[in-house]
Amino acid sequence: MSPRRLPDEAAMPPANDGTAQIVASLEAACRDLSLPADARDLFARARDALRAASSEAEAARLRYHALFDAVPDPVSILDERGIVLDLNRAGLAAYRRPREEIVGRPIEVLNPDLPKDHMQPVLETLNRGETYVIEVANMRGDGTRFPVEVHSAGFMHDGRRCVVAVARDLSARRVAELRYGQLLEVMDKGVLVLDDHGRLVQANAAAMRILGADGHADFQAYLRAADWAMVDEGGRPITVEDLPPSHTLRTGRATESRVLGLYHRPERRLRWLSVSSVPLFAPGGRKPVQVLSFFSDVTQLKRDSALFDRAQSLAHIGGWEWEVDRDALYMTDEALRILGGRPLRRIGDLLSALTRDDRARLRDALDAAVSGNRPIDLEVQGTHADGTPLWVRIIGEADSNRSEGTSITGTLQDITERKQEQETLRVRARTDPLTGLLNRDAMLYELDTRMRDPLRGGIAVLYIDLDRFKMVNDVLGHAAGDDLLSTAARRIARAAGTEGLVARFGGDEFLVACNTRDDESRPDRIADAILEAFSESFRFEKEEFAITASIGIARAPRDGDRPQLLIQNADAAMYDSKRRIRNGRQDFTPELAQSQENRLRMETQLRRAADNDEFRLVYQPQVDLRNGATVAAEALIRWQNHQLGEMRPDHFIGHAETTGDIVRIGGWVLRQACRQAAEWRDAGLGIVRVAVNVSYRQFLVEDLARAIREALDEHGLPGSALELEFTERVLIEDAPDTLRTFAALREMGVILTIDDFGEGYSALNYLRRLPIHGLKLSQLFVEGVPGNASDVAVCQAVAGIARSLGLGLVAEGIESEAQRRFMLELGVPVGQGFLFAPGLTADEFARRIAAPP
Repeated sequence: MSPRRLPDEAAMPPANDGTAQIVASLEAACRDLSLPADARDLFARARDALRAASSEAEAARLRYHALFDAVPDPVSILDERGIVLDLNRAGLAAYRRPREEIVGRPIEVLNPDLPKDHMQPVLETLNRGETYVIEVANMRGDGTRFPVEVHSAGFMHDGRRCVVAVARDLSARRVAELRYGQLLEVMDKGVLVLDDHGRLVQANAAAMRILGADGHADFQAYLRAADWAMVDEGGRPITVEDLPPSHTLRTGRATESRVLGLYHRPERRLRWLSVSSVPLFAPGGRKPVQVLSFFSDVTQLKRDSALFDRAQSLAHIGGWEWEVDRDALYMTDEALRILGGRPLRRIGDLLSALTRDDRARLRDALDAAVSGNRPIDLEVQGTHADGTPLWVRIIGEADSNRSEGTSITGTLQDITERKQEQETLRVRARTDPLTGLLNRDAMLYELDTRMRDPLRGGIAVLYIDLDRFKMVNDVLGHAAGDDLLSTAARRIARAAGTEGLVARFGGDEFLVACNTRDDESRPDRIADAILEAFSESFRFEKEEFAITASIGIARAPRDGDRPQLLIQNADAAMYDSKRRIRNGRQDFTPELAQSQENRLRMETQLRRAADNDEFRLVYQPQVDLRNGATVAAEALIRWQNHQLGEMRPDHFIGHAETTGDIVRIGGWVLRQACRQAAEWRDAGLGIVRVAVNVSYRQFLVEDLARAIREALDEHGLPGSALELEFTERVLIEDAPDTLRTFAALREMGVILTIDDFGEGYSALNYLRRLPIHGLKLSQLFVEGVPGNASDVAVCQAVAGIARSLGLGLVAEGIESEAQRRFMLELGVPVGQGFLFAPGLTADEFARRIAAPP
């Protein structure tokens, strides 16, 4: 074998010419008598040894080629670079190429898909003393491919490392695998292939169909053990370890056919299968690596067996048969147990165990089965012999072809537990989890049912909203809010008693529905009882607070013939009560309907007001109470709508807060006020500080500090030209964000004031922490001084708070000289109100500050 080329037998020369010449020379030396005898003897031994070695080499060469070409698989000899040094006859036949196109060329000629460094992993594996195995697709001379499994081993020749590669053609195996797969799919028997851990490897279509999973995308999930109960042929429960595949994996022996019952809990269906298993071993293995299970559906056959009743009892299913002509009823033991052990010999005995309505339903179904051959499938309610309730599902069908007459056979399943679970879920679905009252959906259903029933008569709805609930929830936290809602729910339910149906409709809103057919005054009486129930204060831990209720009442059919309309009108009446007096009740009226329509129209127009240039600002002077000099201005918004006319701020600001339009409106006011301050400055009037009201919603939905910085920068104004007035709600809405925003505003030099101080739930802790400059004393208290002692006390308290915290104080709503003097005596330096001036146009305000005081 040459290191460059290993010739095949046909090309092999009969002997090596160089060896023959040496032998001839040695032969001549042996006959040369001129040489010493011992030399001739030495040459003779060399001649004989060379002849023997040559003969042995020739025999080895012949044996190599005989063995090389006897291998039925393609065998290639490669050097380290992947150059083909030799190829046997099977390789030439398999690749269908002349020898000169392969030998002496890179192995890529047989497999063009090999990477450049394909020899590296081969050599690394051979260096470890292992055999390198890979599956690739080799190419014939005509360009066609065929799959091969290549086994490579290494050897040394003439001091160089070579590789022998044997390629096993896998075409026949692939065809066999394809036929195997096709065979599995066309078989009418189910086949499951499991690995040695019992995990599913493969399943044919028949297996999925027989097990009822042909409609499921995830067959592995469908086979989840928790969803199945299993019994042996005698109806005794078994586990997964008792199944034939598990037995075969443990023992390594095939398991003969066994009948098993598989009950699928989600479908409530029992299937009987005949199952056998066969182990599969890896070459040289002692334990199965896989197991094949074959099974067929024998449910129909099993139903005819004597063990039917016992096996079905596992799923709480009993069997029954009614011979119609003889009125003979046969029940399995499980069916009798389900029905409470009472004697059941005739169909009337079964009917008597049911409720009146379901008794009639089953009788009609039996008649339809006999006369029209219609199947029976009913869920009916009844009672056991001891009176406890039960639910059963009855399935059956008629067989009129029997020689002994018509009969109906079927199953009877105990579904009491499922029905009880459904009822529990139904109750939960109808119940508010916090209060235990009906929820929104349940109340809508009850109202719809009662309003559709003509015998019910009139229906009234009370819409109840808790006053100041959000304030308590914000200040004391959600735990206090939940406690308040639960307590309020109990008080409302006690007040309504048995005369009304109570529901929590959402948040802090409750509904009471009551009948008015026999008592028109019932809604008013219930409402008064609820208001009385709220007269007592509420407590949470050490806190005590007063919560009232606002109630709206709507009556059907006068105020609405549909639940949603009736509730909507009761809501409108409640809103009117809350707006006017709170802690009261209000009946819905046509005027309220018109008011509600007007409110909706106003909200629609309000969204377009800024775009339609309908807003304007007026400026009310803030004056020094000692000499009347104007020190600042408060920007007040006015709205002149083309359809609605002049709209008062107290009419539309609250709606804007509710709808969120206040954010856009507030932004417009801020920019307009800054623009006007810049115009006054440019007119030579100096920097006039303008106070602007800011809604808490502007804190929640935008970066207020950034918006104010942009407005000031746009007009070249210092921060001191702007005063922002916030309500007390800002103190508790979101303390961390409020602190950051206030700090940023104060750093800009903006004046920060709490407006209408004392009206809300004042959070003094937040007031102490926030970097504000001053407070505005609410007009609500100013209007009562100096004559009203309570208002005087509040004003004195607010003034004391301002002094103790080093805050400025402004009194608004001053309309009399007596009020001005009182504020001066109280130490309040600045005020505003009609005593000095109403809201002025920009030009009027400019003339005022230009004139001497």
